[in-house]
Amino acid sequence: MLLMPIKYATKALSLDTWPDFARLVEANNGVWGGCWCMWYHGKECADEPSASKRKAKECLVREGRAHASLVFHGEDCVGWCQFGSPLELPLIHNERAYLANDPMLPDWRITCFFSGKSHRRNGVATVALDGAIRHIRTLGGGRVEGYPEDIEDRKASPAFLFNGALSTFEGVGFERDRKIGKHKWVVTLTV
Repeated sequence: MLLMPIKYATKALSLDTWPDFARLVEANNGVWGGCWCMWYHGKECADEPSASKRKAKECLVREGRAHASLVFHGEDCVGWCQFGSPLELPLIHNERAYLANDPMLPDWRITCFFSGKSHRRNGVATVALDGAIRHIRTLGGGRVEGYPEDIEDRKASPAFLFNGALSTFEGVGFERDRKIGKHKWVVTLTV
């Protein structure tokens, strides 16, 4: 029996695609217990209830200060890759190790991924990352950083790979810059 690959498409997070994004987040308990993909936007939102984070995220989308490459399977949003400038996304994990070398900040950061349960391990993250790169190119390009986990030779649940897998980034052309944690890397690509 020949299995056909799943056909995915990407669209930018916008007011037009907000309902699709919101539907996926709501179907998944606000994602990671109500984050609404707001943690990287700043600490002021960290302790807010899920409903407040939803409103804050929608406000950022309205203002053009929240970016993501949404992945669609037909009409359904099944995942995304969030990206933005360091001003839009000032927080990253392992920040102390990241800042230890007094780095030059990138033009763009890729901070988190999410795939709906029924689409995990089906290439959603790769499609989302490729879409993010294309969206960044249309927004002027520049130096892009990601902060993925190296999962080679170890088991990692796809539900907890919110920063992506190192192999996914390398598969689309990112190069390792430096380690900032036991399994976490800074990777870069110029678009």
